[in-house]
Amino acid sequence: MTAETLDPAAAEALRRLLDDTSPQVREALVEEFRRLGNPGITFLRETAETGGGELAPHARRFLRELGGEDTVSTFLEFIRSFQYEMETGMLLLERSVYPGVGVVDTHGFLDSVATRCRQLMLTPSSAREKCLVLSRVLFHENGFRGDAENYHNPLNSFLHYVIRRRRGIPLTLSVLYILVGMRCGIELEPVALPGRFMAGCFQDDEPFFIDAYERGVFRNEDDLRGYFRHLEMPFDPAAMMPAPVGEVLARCCRNLVNQYTASRDHTRAKLFAEFVHEFELAYKRHAEPN
Repeated sequence: MTAETLDPAAAEALRRLLDDTSPQVREALVEEFRRLGNPGITFLRETAETGGGELAPHARRFLRELGGEDTVSTFLEFIRSFQYEMETGMLLLERSVYPGVGVVDTHGFLDSVATRCRQLMLTPSSAREKCLVLSRVLFHENGFRGDAENYHNPLNSFLHYVIRRRRGIPLTLSVLYILVGMRCGIELEPVALPGRFMAGCFQDDEPFFIDAYERGVFRNEDDLRGYFRHLEMPFDPAAMMPAPVGEVLARCCRNLVNQYTASRDHTRAKLFAEFVHEFELAYKRHAEPN
């Protein structure tokens, strides 16, 4: 429900006035939102999440005027910048829906898991040996696993909630694996297979792939060929190559469109469809000759 902390009649009255261009009305609304405090900010944030809705830009403008961070616009600016970094992108994506998510807590958890991994890693050791340690710490000591029971729960696509619930889908569990691995000096890459997501390591003579959804099982090229046969699809060697960070984030947004549609949250499904569209425009602009 929109604006759960406001009386429904009050929320509807505010909605009717949001797009009024009269300076007197706008000034009165600013004062009213200040009087309402947190419930008013919550109302504006939830209205801003409608993405392409007619009232969304008005809600965002009030948020800026009131000093409340407009996390939807922040993520849109990140997408348009074409300067993508995985950890930043995943957290900005999440904060577009959950502005109060503790970024410091997420960083702290990733740092602490990496510290534990480094304590257990022998020197010298290969990338494969380091990944064995990483899998042990993430999936056995911390209990991360695939959420087969509620696979389409949107919370499975948000890094903070994956960490909190110790459950996720292939994409977010792989991102978690990669982010911890980076802190341990392991060069891991996202690998976007059809219908599956893994972390790939190309440091050793033979590349190998970590299936984070299956609690860190290692896969090789033959395993991936078998996966394509299982899908009755021709094998595509390009699918084993690292996926650009922007494509990873766009795929996460597509997942959320499907997840929110399945849960009948059409407002948020529309918001993430807008994000997907912005990623497509950003890639199109980047491909155009100067």
